Order: sequence, then structure tokens, then C-alpha cells
Amino acid sequence: MQVIRGLHGPHVTDCAATIGNFDGLHRGHQAVLTQLLALARRLRARPTVVIFEPQPREYFQGAEAPARLCRLREKLSLLGEQGIEQTLVLRFDAALAALTAEDFAGALVRRLSLRGMVIGDDFRFGKNRTGDLSLLRAVGGRHGFEVTAASTFTLDGVRVSSSRVRDALTGGDMEQARRWLGRYYSMEGRVMHGEQRGRRLGFPTLNVDLHRHAAPVSGIFAARVHGLEARALEAMAYVGTRPAVGGGDTILEAHVFGYDGDCYGRHVRIEFIRKLREDLALPSLQALRAQMQRDAEEARRVLAATG
Repeated sequence: MQVIRGLHGPHVTDCAATIGNFDGLHRGHQAVLTQLLALARRLRARPTVVIFEPQPREYFQGAEAPARLCRLREKLSLLGEQGIEQTLVLRFDAALAALTAEDFAGALVRRLSLRGMVIGDDFRFGKNRTGDLSLLRAVGGRHGFEVTAASTFTLDGVRVSSSRVRDALTGGDMEQARRWLGRYYSMEGRVMHGEQRGRRLGFPTLNVDLHRHAAPVSGIFAARVHGLEARALEAMAYVGTRPAVGGGDTILEAHVFGYDGDCYGRHVRIEFIRKLREDLALPSLQALRAQMQRDAEEARRVLAATG
């Protein structure tokens, strides 16, 4: 998949596009992309997704913004898996936030030589969020491209959204998140050197750089790790601030059962299968070691049951 950046640059010809944050690429997003791919085939255009980095709420709210479900690298990978040919990444800054809806739409038309668009009927854009489906249809009428309203995707009568997925993850309901995502929730990153605390306790861990200000999950999980071998490896994973050893920044660690290879610098993906428990401030390292042993046994049982 080709990644292009910014509203200013050479024209990208014959595009059928959609716009959004696409945080998590849940099943609602996937339904929009299915519509986009069908439109692109009919118009003989390149299916294109327009996203923002940082996400608008992160720009306006800073550290108070909700934890994102996936980093940019993960999002681009997921878009490619869905069959998207190119993604236009727009830096969301003061200049972009100040663009009127009509100026933004005009810049998009020039950049992508649009032949068609798929947009949710609740999508808003431009300064003060004044742009909507009707404005895009008016712009499309002037510039000769069609605009299709994306169908709302519901599951069991509930509209699937990033906020609902985030709430399920925060509440530890990994199965509900899986149903809305269409896959187990996962986080990716590069394995970095840690403080070797896990190894001293008898549970060596992969320490993964989160590259995010907050994570939507926390606690201990039965997990699977991809990227170390051809097959996924069973593990237990931890996301938290390590209150049992004095606290600190939020980290992601995974103890891979039976694995002791050299993994530093490897890019891995950790799937969260089931939450086992919340984080605990235990009274001693001996208590922590005993608890980790119980966690490992439970994680193995869960993973054996899920296949």
C-alpha cells in the first residue's frame, strides 16, 4: 500500500476515497471499506483512505484524549490487509484545524482528483465541524464526482464504534471487543531492553515499546505473541505501571511460555485473548513470584481452551 502525506503535492489521479480516524479498524470501519472497494471497482478508481495524525481529539485534548486503539503503523497495516491501495495521511495541526469545510474539500479534490467518495452520514469536518455529507455532495456536483452515504453497521442492534470497543477493552471484556473488531485486540511494537526484573523472578519477559501516551487495556492477560516464530506463541502479558515494584510509566511486557531466544529489536504483535486480573500492589517479591506462577497456570488453561 502506498502512503502519501499532506494536502499539498502532486495530484494523485483517479481516486475513490473515504475519510475518518479509523481507530482500531473495527467491523463498522470494515463495512465502510467494503463499500469503498465496490465503488472504486465500479469507477475504475484507486481505493484511498484519508486519515489524520495525530487524531483530531488528540490535537484538541492532548493527554486528556481517549487512549487510541492502534498506532499509525498498525492502522496502515490493517488498511492494507483490507485491500486499500493508498492512504493519505494529513497532519492535524493549527493550519488544518483552521481550514473551512469548503477549503478542506477543495484541497482534497485537487490532491486526489476524486472520482467518488463514501462518507458516513454523521461525518463532520472543517473549522467548527461545519462540513457534512450534503456539503460534499454539493462539491461533488461542481467537480464531477459522486458521494455515497456509508451504511451504519450494527451488531446485535448496537452501532459498532471505536468508543464502544475502547469501553469493552477498558472493562476487560476481551470477547465483546473481539466481536466488534472481528479479531482479538492486539498491540505492536519493537522489543527493547528492560530491567531484567522478570528474569530474576523466573519469568523473563519481552519489553515492548508502546509509543503511546495511554493504553486502552491494563492488567494481566492470557495472550499470543506473533513475530518471533512462524506460528503464534502462547504467553501471558502485562500492561500497567508495575505498582508491585514501585510504579512508573505504563509498559507492555509478555512472558512467552518456553521461549528463551534472542528477540531484542524484533517487531512483535501481542494478542490479548482474555483478561485474568487487575494489577496488584503485592507486599513482597516472593508474593509477586507466587502470583505470577498462578497467572501463568491460568493463562495456559485459557489458551488451551481457546485453541
